[in-house]
Amino acid sequence: MRLDKYLKVSRLIKRRTVANEACDGGRVMINDKPAKASTNVKVGDVITIGFGNKEVKVEVLSVQETVRKEEAVELFKYL
Repeated sequence: MRLDKYLKVSRLIKRRTVANEACDGGRVMINDKPAKASTNVKVGDVITIGFGNKEVKVEVLSVQETVRKEEAVELFKYL
């Protein structure tokens, strides 16, 4: 699954266009490497997202095309 879509489905970022802009701005990294929006996300990847002066780091536990809001937190775990 594409990174921008994963960020939206997992609800780490609310809209796909915002996720796309974050990737283009270099604020998203996968396994400590800058990632494009089209980068493929796999189980076990560590995603780091920079929000201003705050940083969110998560590990991918599952990759699903669609998921209900309540189940979105099961797709990743905070590190």
